[in-house]
This record gives sequence, C-alpha cells and structure tokens, in this order.
Amino acid sequence: MKLMIEKLTLSENTSFVARTYRTPNFEVPWHSHAEYELILFTEGYGKCYIGNYIGDFTIGDVFFIGSNLPHTFQKAEKDLVTSAVVVQFSEDFLGEHFLHIPEAKPVKKLFEIANQGLKIADGCNTELSLLISALENAKDFSRIIKLFECFELMANESHHKSLSTPYLDAVNFQQNKIDAIFKYTQQNFQQEIKLSEVAKIACMSISAFCMYFRKSTKKTYINFVNELRVGYACKLLIDTQKDIMGICYESGFNTLTNFHKQFLKVKLTTPSAYRKNFNEQLDQVTNAQQTDRSLAETDPIQKSKISLSKLSQTFYS
Repeated sequence: MKLMIEKLTLSENTSFVARTYRTPNFEVPWHSHAEYELILFTEGYGKCYIGNYIGDFTIGDVFFIGSNLPHTFQKAEKDLVTSAVVVQFSEDFLGEHFLHIPEAKPVKKLFEIANQGLKIADGCNTELSLLISALENAKDFSRIIKLFECFELMANESHHKSLSTPYLDAVNFQQNKIDAIFKYTQQNFQQEIKLSEVAKIACMSISAFCMYFRKSTKKTYINFVNELRVGYACKLLIDTQKDIMGICYESGFNTLTNFHKQFLKVKLTTPSAYRKNFNEQLDQVTNAQQTDRSLAETDPIQKSKISLSKLSQTFYS
C-alpha cells in the first residue's frame, strides 16, 4: 500500500480535533500523521491495519495510535455504513514541556507505548467511550479536562493490547535506516529473503545487521519476517477461500510444517481454527445486526435502546 501523509487542520479556536467521521467520509487509505489519534467506533465493523498488525474492529472498540504510525480501517462490506469519533492532537499541543513535568510521567509512558498502536482494554473502555463521545461537543476548557480524563483512564490501565512491533516507535518514515529495511521486507516477504541482501541495504555485515535490528526492535529479523507473513496469511484466511497449503506458499513460507509452527507461535492457534473461529464470530455479528434491524422495523422506540456495546466483542485477543 502506498503511504499517504495526512496534515491536520485546526480551527483558530481549537488546539486538537474531536469529530465524527461517517461513511463516505470515514474511508481513508493507508496513511500516517504526526498527531496522536484516539478513535471510538460507533457504527460498522471490519479490519484494521496498524503498522504491521492486521486485526479486527467493531462497534465500541477504542484504539490509541501513536505519532507517524501508518494505519487504515477498512469496513467489512462495500455498502456497510461505518462511523467513529476521532480525536487527534499533537504531542506538544499543551506546550513542549508538558510531558516532562513529574505528574505527567504515566501519560508520557502511555504515549511511548502508543507508538506501537494500542487496543484499549475492556476495563476502562465503557467510561472512556463516554468521554470520547462527549469531547465532540465540549466547549472551551472543558475540552481539555475531558481529554486529560481520557489520558488518566488509559494511563492507569495496564492491560491494553500492543498491536504492531516495537521497532516502529523509533521510526522516522522519511529518514531512518530501519525504514528502508521495513519497506524492503514489506515488498519482499512473500518470497525468500536473504540476510545478506537486507544487510546490504543497511550497509552492514550480516552479524552487525542482526545485532542492530535486534537492538532496535527487541526481536530478531527472522521473527519480524515471520510475523509479517503470518499477518498476511490471516488476511488470506479471512478474505479468501484458498486452501491452507496455497496460503502457506503465498505468504512466503517454504513448508507447511514451518507455516503451522510459526502461525501457532504468533496466533496461539492453527490456521484452520483461526479461519473457523473468525467466520463464527462474523456470523454472530451479522445475525445480531439482522436482529437489531428487525426490532427497529417493528418497534422504532426499541431502535434507540440498542446499546453501542452490544456488538463490541472482537475476534482478536
């Protein structure tokens, strides 16, 4: 996917953005921006791509995405209406020294791990969703207070799910040496990748490159490649009816045995079970939506009582 760089536009009366985007204005291609993004899904469901993570989103999910971390959210069906409340702010929107004061240490740590992309834990999801929804219509200093309450809730919860690999928190997508390695790997992971070729891109010997990559990402290059391949295999398992062997080779694995081994290591399940479980979850979502539509058609009052959290269960954990 070609990366689009997005520039945030602020009004003269605001220091950060908080607004709802709804189909057709919700759909944005693979992109990144310098601002942090807090996003609450209020309609629809589909797949999220954050860094090298491929996952799922549905109504009630909240994600916190760090600065310059590429991402896109794609709805599951062409005609599906999707919407989300999106909050975007720069790291220094309250001044360059804000995160360096002693009281802000938990928030600074939160921002650091957000550079991997976070799916917010269920423990604070409900209260956080109410705050994010209120931000859109909040005025004056009340906006700042509510945003700070969002920070506090997230910083005090330790069970958020980190999504992409850690190396992205050090990446400058225009300059960093790791970026060149990342781009090469993204373009070639479906075929055999030789360490000698990657080391050449980094202008290092093989041993020096392996040490450099592990130090930068906290994992080996081989593990990183396998995670990309498994992520792509997940996409094929969900989007196509291709057989497991075909997906194995298309994802860049040389043997079915190694494919199963690496898939189990990353996803803690087999490819077949992964596809089966996802389809079952998708059927539950579809059936729930059909039930809600039927209730709304027969009882308009009931439509207003349908909770946003009813469909908030997600397949990825």
